[in-house]
This record gives sequence, C-alpha cells and structure tokens, in this order.
Amino acid sequence: MGPLVRLDFAGGVARVTLNDPARLNAISYRMTQDFNQALDEAERSARALILTGEGRAFCSGAAVTEMDAWPPDALRTILNPLLTRLHDFKLPVVTVVNGLAAGFACSLALLGDIILAAENAYFLFAFSQVGLVPDGNASFLLPRLVGRVRSAELMLLGERLPANTALAWGLVNRVLPGPELEPEAMRLAQKLANGPASFAATRRLLWQGLEDDWLQHLEAEAVEQEAAQRTEDHREGVAAFKEKRSPRFMGR
Repeated sequence: MGPLVRLDFAGGVARVTLNDPARLNAISYRMTQDFNQALDEAERSARALILTGEGRAFCSGAAVTEMDAWPPDALRTILNPLLTRLHDFKLPVVTVVNGLAAGFACSLALLGDIILAAENAYFLFAFSQVGLVPDGNASFLLPRLVGRVRSAELMLLGERLPANTALAWGLVNRVLPGPELEPEAMRLAQKLANGPASFAATRRLLWQGLEDDWLQHLEAEAVEQEAAQRTEDHREGVAAFKEKRSPRFMGR
C-alpha cells in the first residue's frame, strides 16, 4: 500500500491529498502519521497549503472500523494534536471539500483560511449516529461560525449540510462545479504563496479573535504589527508603494 497522504508541490504551493479513496479517506492511525510528515515537509518547503481528498470524498472522519487499532487516548494524543497543528500552521491554508466531509473531517475542512466546496459536497456531523459526542473541537468552532441553534440542529439530528447551504451560512467561501475546484484552489493558493510573511500572524489573530476580549485583541494586534514592521516584506511593500509597482514578497 502506498502513502495514505500524498504530497505534491507546484511553485510555492504544497498540495496535501488524503489518499485512501476506497474508504472515503477515513482517518486511520497510519494516515495521521503520513499526514504529520506531509505537514512537516510542506511547512519547510512551501508558502501556502492546499488540503483535499482523493476520489469522491474529502474525508469520512476517523476510521470507525479501526477503533481497536487506536490507543485508548487517541483523541488526546493523536487526533487533537493533528488538528491543533493545522490550526497553528504557519502557512495560509486552502481546503477543498470535494465531496463528503464527516465527523472529525468537518473540523479539518473548517480550519482552512479559504474553503472551497464542490456543488455536490456536504458536511455531516455524524457523531450522534454512532452514539458519540462531537470532537475535533467542533462544539467550540461551529457555534462561533453559525450560532448555537444551527449547530444543535446539525449535531443532534445528524442531517446533511449541503454545500450551498454551508455557503449561505458562511461556512465556506465558494461553491464550484467539480472540474473548477482544483484550478480555483491553485489560483488562490498561488496568490497566498506570493504574499508576505505577515500571513502567519494574520492567521493567528483571526483564530485568537474568537476567544479574546476587546482589549486583549487590541494588544495582540499591536504585538503582531510591531513584529511585521521588522520584516523584509514590510520594507518591500513600502518601497513598492512609493515606486508605484507591485510588491515582490519573499515570505520573510
């Protein structure tokens, strides 16, 4: 069996593909190992990340049929650290929901900075169907995005959330026909890859803003702005503005 996560590079963009289509890219213990390795290499070698799934699904969540193969504390020691790793990732992330995103995979998809979905894609918070509670911090994230009432409907009833409804609710940025997903993802990721080093700080501020109060976040912005002002990219941006040309950012 080949790698369960495939890593490809195009320019400054790393494309990470969950690669077990026969099982709808269900997350197994081995896949998490391949996933972490791919993220390590992407962070070293690229300036933007695309995350998607092979075949007709983005990801069907944790592999229920392999529960016995996981350590008893897998959520705390394996899955949650993987999710936090993507949350704290230094590169801007484009997630491409090319089909089903179920359970834990919903949280993976929603960690993207730009979230694209195929017209036939859908989210399924299926925890109640197997007698479980939400994980992947979905019960933290989802109410902040769509409110408690909509979150309760999705998590208690376990019904599909179609891509177009997710767009109307503000969960995804764009819904596209299947053949247009990859070209649009690459176009956006390339634009992000050409951006300044401050993108990493912008990611941090956007996530931190879900928890900070007003004064905390004013201070957080001030700290990050002071750091951004010391970068080569800031100097290049100012020079380009004065010279009336497009900036050439190097990510440092």
